[in-house]
Amino acid sequence: MYNLNMAQNTQYNDSELKSQALPYKERLNSWAVARLLPDTQRVIVARFRSQSDADGNLRLLRQMTPNARFEVVFDCQRDETVN
Repeated sequence: MYNLNMAQNTQYNDSELKSQALPYKERLNSWAVARLLPDTQRVIVARFRSQSDADGNLRLLRQMTPNARFEVVFDCQRDETVN
């Protein structure tokens, strides 16, 4: 008979693994829909992986709130998203 038990690494920190994967995950959603505010300010309202998804959401937002100004942006500075 073969012994199939393998040594396991039990000396790892799970929070370290999560923090290492987070920057890559954050980089996936760089296309954003921003609400344009006075004084050249903006608020990111949604993030997407593709520009076409952001464009589709932009059309919907413009239909639902015609008085607000929205724009699709490629955001690499990682502003906070409004929830």
